[in-house]
Amino acid sequence: MGEIIRFISKSELERARLIREARANYERIFPSADPADPQGAAIEGDGGEATAKP
Repeated sequence: MGEIIRFISKSELERARLIREARANYERIFPSADPADPQGAAIEGDGGEATAKP
């Protein structure tokens, strides 16, 4: 009952999608040194994405 629903604009969703796509492309070109951590520790928690990671 006390849930907060956050409105996410279309442009914010598109921005998050483009960021995910760019990071995936970068990772394909420059794979991280640690294969157990495909995202890399440097980009964790930057707050740039509007949605939670799957």
